[in-house]
Amino acid sequence: MINCSGCKTNKCYSGEDCVQGHDFGKIINSSKDEYCQAENLKVLEVSSNIEGEHYMEWTRLEEIIGFAEGMGFKTIGIAHCVGLTNEAKSLKTVLDKKFTVYAVCCKFSGIDKKDFNLPQIKKDRFEAICNPIGQAMVLNDLKTDMNIIVGLCIGHDMLFTKFSDAHVTTFIVKDRITGHNPAITLYSKYYQKKFEINEII
Repeated sequence: MINCSGCKTNKCYSGEDCVQGHDFGKIINSSKDEYCQAENLKVLEVSSNIEGEHYMEWTRLEEIIGFAEGMGFKTIGIAHCVGLTNEAKSLKTVLDKKFTVYAVCCKFSGIDKKDFNLPQIKKDRFEAICNPIGQAMVLNDLKTDMNIIVGLCIGHDMLFTKFSDAHVTTFIVKDRITGHNPAITLYSKYYQKKFEINEII
């Protein structure tokens, strides 16, 4: 069993093998082999350069821009929730200054939830499904170099990532209760009590 959460020593950070009773040698060597692949190595190099040169300086948005530039990307896709249309617009406005940007809303297809017997929020009206697979297919057709998730629902983000041909990163995680700041549930005393988190972070 491996559980790195809450580790106090982080021996691995200094190059030590800290997992007792397990031989992860094959996995370590396999991961090294994968990093030798040109595409994977480029991602590793660019992200490591951002960490090394702009540690505690850049916001996530600045990191996304820097990463895309470092990778030589020209075209970026935004897959956003209909509820975060304004956030997607603001993000696109920033990215438009340096890239060709396409934004696709989760409801763009207008496919009826009843077609798949999906539950509705309100039963007395038409409700379109969220269509993350369709979003990915549209951006695949547009041949984006990188796609950014802006508030897709849990599960929908997984389907979008699965079907996207381009690399995918997340800018905003959907959390309607916390104003899209899910980490607050780990810091808030209320949620620490609710989820029985005994150790204060």
